[in-house]
Amino acid sequence: MPIKNLRRYISKRIVQSEIPILVYVVILGSMAVLWWWRRYNEDLAMNFFAELFGAAFTLFIIDVLLVRSKTSRWKTVREDINYLIARSVNRLRDGISIRAFMFDPELREGLSQKEAQEQIREKRTALLLKIESLSDNEILSTFNEKELFTESSYEYFHEKADEVWRILNIRYADYLHPDLVSLLLDLHIELKDLDGHIRQYLKSKRFPKDASFYQGLGKKGAAYNLSRIIRLLNRLKQAGYSEIADTSK
Repeated sequence: MPIKNLRRYISKRIVQSEIPILVYVVILGSMAVLWWWRRYNEDLAMNFFAELFGAAFTLFIIDVLLVRSKTSRWKTVREDINYLIARSVNRLRDGISIRAFMFDPELREGLSQKEAQEQIREKRTALLLKIESLSDNEILSTFNEKELFTESSYEYFHEKADEVWRILNIRYADYLHPDLVSLLLDLHIELKDLDGHIRQYLKSKRFPKDASFYQGLGKKGAAYNLSRIIRLLNRLKQAGYSEIADTSK
């Protein structure tokens, strides 16, 4: 499934069928066998066929009603979860662009606030797509070492990793699509690993004799994590998960 259709798919199917598809396959397969067997014992085969047809019809009706009822009841919750994820992704895209790559776009004069926001988002998207295409070594020479390897950045990415983890563990996380859960889980892991590599770099202050070793270890690991994080953030944006704050809420 194209990633750009993921959010639309999740929105439609966030409440899944209560009845496994295998049940329908077994019932329909049995009905087909009984229809063929009727030539040998028509009365018995047709009795079983009628029973299975009734069961399939009942299951189908119950399934449709249950799914429709849950979809209606959970619509608001589903929309709020989607918004929560999209806001978190947007904030992280902004934070990583500034902290790791000193993103500071030049804007045209005379823009309204809305136009300025749109232009910033466009330029940030272009930057992150460009970085995604770079190798780890190229990213290593691109990111802002002085800003990235600080206690402030460590705390920031630690907070963002915890934020993603809280989303994964909210009460209604069972209704998230597995593809979305996989993306968020990978994002959480990479943010945690990035924190670990920032901490490795900062060991150079504690052990000045081995400063070059710890700095090299931290920079190489951070370049790998940044590459993965940006790829995940771009996929989430393509799936529809990156929104600015809704001031009407």
